[in-house]
Amino acid sequence: MSIKGRTRTTFILVLAIGAGGAGAADDIPRTPNGKPDFSGNYDISTLTPIQRNPELGERLTLTEAEANEIRLREARNIETRSQASDPNRTAPPVGGSVGGYNYFFMDRGTSAVKVDGKYRTSILTDPSDGRFPPLTARGKARREGLYGFSKKNTGPAWWRDREVGPYDGPESLTIADRCVFSLEATIPIYSKSYNNIKTIVQTDTHVVILIEWMHYARVIPISPSRAEARHLPAEIRSRAGDSVAWWEGDTLVIDTTNFLEENWNATTLFGEPSPPADQHVVERLSFQSPDTLLYQFTLESGDWEAPYSGEYTWPATDDKLYEFACHEGNYATGNTLRGARFEERQMAAEATGGP
Repeated sequence: MSIKGRTRTTFILVLAIGAGGAGAADDIPRTPNGKPDFSGNYDISTLTPIQRNPELGERLTLTEAEANEIRLREARNIETRSQASDPNRTAPPVGGSVGGYNYFFMDRGTSAVKVDGKYRTSILTDPSDGRFPPLTARGKARREGLYGFSKKNTGPAWWRDREVGPYDGPESLTIADRCVFSLEATIPIYSKSYNNIKTIVQTDTHVVILIEWMHYARVIPISPSRAEARHLPAEIRSRAGDSVAWWEGDTLVIDTTNFLEENWNATTLFGEPSPPADQHVVERLSFQSPDTLLYQFTLESGDWEAPYSGEYTWPATDDKLYEFACHEGNYATGNTLRGARFEERQMAAEATGGP
């Protein structure tokens, strides 16, 4: 059976019902051993926000008209922001934003996500208001020391009086600026503004989820049962944690612990610190249809007053996942540091009356 360019084996499963039994067609892709086969590429881009608009309260779904308006609004946004820049435009004001990527590089999707035939108001489903639960005192404290990623430019070398500044060297920049790691794209897996292709490679004993942003491969062993799944010793930790998996029927359950708690000295793109050592994430992969996965997750951590959960669909795609060569071509880091040194020299010269 061919599904969007993928050739698979289709099995017919006979389900015994009472003493008589009945047959049911099962057209999802399966491996030779009968397990669901998730191998392939998936485009997880969506206009559905992670957190729900507070005005929607506990509304889980959108009407067709509301979903259509989201599509039209993004289509208009793409058309407007794809126009050529005015070659005669003036320079931005001093201290103002010089801009970033133009919209050609954005890939936020074209519609809201659809689960069980209905458009969703948010990725988060629990708490029922579709928003992150309150932070605990520890969670607030862990975020207080983070540098503001989008701090307003208040003047040349505003950081000069800080003992540790945001532009002291490469290691003081955000790990996102340095193209090192993106927690929000890796676990739980969220749709982002671009680089939303995910590649899954599956065998009888392992599943690999290749994260395009930032070139991170999650290699996850699959155990015969939950009781046989074993995490690495607690002292062996990594930024994305240690993941183990097992099957519950046709659902692959992925359990992740052993997160590496670090002092990143800066925010990531969503303003989050490194995961705390006690963070625990459970993810579930299953087929919603033969060419669409349902991805579900629950995160529990001492940073939050309660666990939170979410879900959304991953449609299969013929598009390819390309190398994320951000680090190799990262001119921004060097130029950021050069610009900081220039401003510091300029301010020092003005203070001494020098050239």
